[in-house]
Amino acid sequence: MPEEFTRTTIAREGRAGSVWVDELPFLVEELLARWGCVPDGPVMHGGVGVVVPVRRGAGEGAVLKVSFPHPGNVHEPDAFAVWGGRGAVRLLERRDERFAMLLERVRASTLAEVEDGDVVVRVAGRLNRRLAVPAPTGLPRLREQADARAEQLRENAGKVAHGLSRATLDAAFATLAELGRDQPDTLIHGDLHARNILRADREPWLAVDPKGYVGDPAYDGGTLLKSRALTLMGADHLGKAVDRILDVFSEAAELDRERVRRWAQFHAVEASLWGRLNGFRVARGGLLLDRITQFAEQLAELLTENGRRPV
Repeated sequence: MPEEFTRTTIAREGRAGSVWVDELPFLVEELLARWGCVPDGPVMHGGVGVVVPVRRGAGEGAVLKVSFPHPGNVHEPDAFAVWGGRGAVRLLERRDERFAMLLERVRASTLAEVEDGDVVVRVAGRLNRRLAVPAPTGLPRLREQADARAEQLRENAGKVAHGLSRATLDAAFATLAELGRDQPDTLIHGDLHARNILRADREPWLAVDPKGYVGDPAYDGGTLLKSRALTLMGADHLGKAVDRILDVFSEAAELDRERVRRWAQFHAVEASLWGRLNGFRVARGGLLLDRITQFAEQLAELLTENGRRPV
């Protein structure tokens, strides 16, 4: 197993992570045997799971994905099953009690490697539109999480010193109270960003790592803009760069720009407070974490001001 993945899993999950990591090689062997696969490349990993390139008999390559058992990973195979390969990788096999799937293999390069920002945002927007389909019952509804997320936001804001204005916090709460409770029964990715969109042969780009949420497709416009933060930190004119992302994504996804902006503002507020409490994967402390959290606050304030402009 990759050393970095082992270390970060144990650091994040403690004793439960240590036990799971110790069992993981045996679990992978069990799944390879169950699905008639042999390894076909080095083990890769994301934040919460490992990905093993495999071959199944004389067929095409696939990947075995095993994730740490966590509520946030439960509905990933359900989303893949609904999409059936439309805009996302195909689900070939699943074993839910093991948090394991056999998936269509795509290329290792991601949309994040594309330098043209407009292309990144446009591709994500078009995929967002394709993935927004009627949702089955049994998947987590974002509208049912609105009150709990508002309470968590309020609690986090009271725990740490931050630079968010009262107006910016109030705007995030208003989004949860208004848009958060008024969401369609539409399946969305739930964590749509450029690193979760991979190059493929069957289609130019396919999505991976969905949360399987049901709600407003504009919600993922916020997750995408939040994920562009490190790129935006180098922008010559932040306001124009943010406006461009909102315009391109909304047009490509065929969504109301104001809803996208409001969800983006909420995500920026939520991320800035989370970062001050817990750090980020790219920065757990130090000057870089300070820079990122301060920038998240700046982004949240800018998105708040953006909503006050005359139409």
